Amino acid sequence: MSELFSVTATEAGRADKELARHFPDAGRRQLAELFDEGCVRVKGKRAKKGDRVEVGDLIELTRSPVTGEAFRPVPDPVAAERLVVLLERPEVVVVAKPAGMPTQPLKAGELGTVASGIAHRWPECREIGDDPRDGGLVHRLDIGTSGALIAARSLEAYRELREAFGTGRVDKIYLAIVDGRPVARESDAPLVQRGRKVAVDHTDGLAAHTAFTVERASATHALVRCNARTGRMHQVRAHLAYVGSPITGDVLYGGAPVADIDGFFLHAATVTFPIGAQQITVEAPLPDRFKAALAACGL
Repeated sequence: MSELFSVTATEAGRADKELARHFPDAGRRQLAELFDEGCVRVKGKRAKKGDRVEVGDLIELTRSPVTGEAFRPVPDPVAAERLVVLLERPEVVVVAKPAGMPTQPLKAGELGTVASGIAHRWPECREIGDDPRDGGLVHRLDIGTSGALIAARSLEAYRELREAFGTGRVDKIYLAIVDGRPVARESDAPLVQRGRKVAVDHTDGLAAHTAFTVERASATHALVRCNARTGRMHQVRAHLAYVGSPITGDVLYGGAPVADIDGFFLHAATVTFPIGAQQITVEAPLPDRFKAALAACGL
């Protein structure tokens, strides 16, 4: 059954922005899919994301987005098998995710995510988080990034860890294989999301800081240790590209692929975070595909 609603005086503008205001819990990607699949019609005609809507326009959805409780991670034993447990305590777990595995579900009932694997092994995590997708997770990694992820096992631990992330008291070290060699030791270029990418924008960008240390280098590549002191989307990827060394294989940001090894090479190697009076450091070993890429790049 179709769903109909009218654009009000405060909602005139882009069709995708108006839909996001009407369904605040649906998620940007799910709403984009509604447009891509032709499920959004304005004044009886198929609408695109950037179409302008005016006061009184009638918007019709042939399929409503899924929101709320339907997004909670579904326990998935297969996903749980893909996770390496790095730390397990009564209040928190830290797991290593492989590259190519999503952190959280984007659709209701989606399997194969870190959150669904955690929900299988630690069922209490499923109900924890400000977003139903969280499943206890207090941060995220891009689907192509491997390494350490933290999940809280209690609401108290979730609040404590989220506050620690928000106030810069979590230290995250990444290892990246890059093309060439960075021309700077750090970047504080402000970042803003533009479609699928993140761009440097000194007017509208959000504050971001990444420090770089070259661990070793070959004639064509370098292994770089990156200390991300903020947590912006694609931060390390965008900052490395900005200083002249995109991550190898990261074609979205200009990185050259490695023969016979798909994807890019960014690994969340170490995370240090507070729990109560303790400061905990957890290391995630390099995955085999990362080691193979190091060899292929002469590193």
